[in-house]
Amino acid sequence: MRFRHPDGSTVHLSYCTNVHAAESLDGILAQLDRHAVPVRQRLGVDRLGVGLWIPRQAAGELAGDPSAVAGLRRALTTRGLEVVSLNAFPYQGFHAARVKRDVYVPDWADPVRLRYTLDLARVLSRLLPDDTARGSISTLPLGWRAWWSPQRQTAAEAALERLAAGLSRLAAEEGRPVRVGFEPEPGCVVERTEHAVELLAGRDPEVLGICLDTCHLAVAFEEPAAALRRLAAAGVSVVKLQASCALHVPRPRSAETAPVLAAFDEPRFLHQTRESASPLPLAADDLDEALGPDGLPGRAPWRVHFHVPLHAAPRPPLGSTRPVLEATLAGLLGAPTAGTHHIEVETYTWNVLPSGQRPAGPSALAAGIAAELDWTRGEFLGLGLKEDDR
Repeated sequence: MRFRHPDGSTVHLSYCTNVHAAESLDGILAQLDRHAVPVRQRLGVDRLGVGLWIPRQAAGELAGDPSAVAGLRRALTTRGLEVVSLNAFPYQGFHAARVKRDVYVPDWADPVRLRYTLDLARVLSRLLPDDTARGSISTLPLGWRAWWSPQRQTAAEAALERLAAGLSRLAAEEGRPVRVGFEPEPGCVVERTEHAVELLAGRDPEVLGICLDTCHLAVAFEEPAAALRRLAAAGVSVVKLQASCALHVPRPRSAETAPVLAAFDEPRFLHQTRESASPLPLAADDLDEALGPDGLPGRAPWRVHFHVPLHAAPRPPLGSTRPVLEATLAGLLGAPTAGTHHIEVETYTWNVLPSGQRPAGPSALAAGIAAELDWTRGEFLGLGLKEDDR
């Protein structure tokens, strides 16, 4: 879906396909038919943006076979779909029975992470619609902090130099620039926007920048306006916004809350939990740790890294951090000049919601994703953007 900002530029809205299990090119094509096309039809639009997740093996195959990329582009076009952004945070196995910290492997100290990202940049440069200025790729925030070391930091910084050089060469070769955005996440080396500034200030914002995930921003208890001012002052570009909401837990240790919250403690993904405190939140690496007898005290609200649907807050006593998303959208799109042009709904946890809340089959999942996109469309229109059918 495309929107025209009052400044005249195009803002792209898509949803991220990492919610669907697919590890091969054939699987990606099947998920487009099974999920993306029904989402587009439910929204009543002729063109829908999809932020593809392309795992390692498929990325390598596509990067080495221009004809396969051309075939994927034709398949997208015939289905009324387009791609301006890719999600390169998960490397592979994102729908394994247990992912947890494996999602941070390989990290940016490992050369294969660089190869994967540059392969995807080449693929994306050939998938971009002819009238699109540039593409974006989101990636992990260097790595998981507990595994980090000065040696890994040195290796990662060298990789970023090679990444910037590779992206510049690719833009010259293909004529289609692609930017990479590092996505701050609780528990990682780059956890907050101040860490992103430390990493990215002084680097070319036309090549490297930040992918701002509003679920992560909320879990870190960052205030959107202050975070956006910090990035702008440092010259760090918001390459991409991932529109997402976290769980908000006003009274985490109450008898009413505990059993409801425990239903979100599922075994596949990591659910970092933070308790409001000053100057920094209290931290637990996963929800089960936070809930344990030696976990977070619960004297103040918690926020949990569990992506909940944008349009439908959880039932009380739980809530959503949707106000953080609304404020971030207003800060980026309510200004005279658009602060980003790629916005991607990323609720990959639909299928691990507590029993009774998860969608019962592909049709229900398509309905949920379409409702999220429709809610976001309403926010765009309320900020003065207009739908662009061109």
